[in-house]
Amino acid sequence: MIGLLQRVREASVSVDGERVAAIGGGLLVLVGVQPDDSEASAARLLERLLGYRVFADGEGRMNRSLRDTGGGLLLVPQFTLAADTRSGTRPGFSTAAPPPLARALFARLVELARAAHADVGSGRFGADMQVALVNDGPVTFWLEAR
Repeated sequence: MIGLLQRVREASVSVDGERVAAIGGGLLVLVGVQPDDSEASAARLLERLLGYRVFADGEGRMNRSLRDTGGGLLLVPQFTLAADTRSGTRPGFSTAAPPPLARALFARLVELARAAHADVGSGRFGADMQVALVNDGPVTFWLEAR
């Protein structure tokens, strides 16, 4: 699984003009699922997201995690993260998981996140979503969990 995490001051997801999820300060994570991902991949990605130290400590160093700060976690499915962009001018999607697998693993990631963290929101798999955010830093990292 791929997680493109962004430290945010706030973020939200809307579908058809309706806000379906929002957080204050925390992490917005765009999630891509690859064909050989599994529930173990989802659990590993979540562990990394909750423990990744991207928030400033008292000395201004990125030394605190989402667990430490208690901030929000907004998970947004984005199959294009798993695209093959190595050549040409059009992405290929054979490197992305088929929709039934991706939907199930994204749902499991959200379920695990809600069991482990207090403030979790999510986008809607397969929907045309509008994502709004105020990036804090900006701080953006690409994580993979296999």
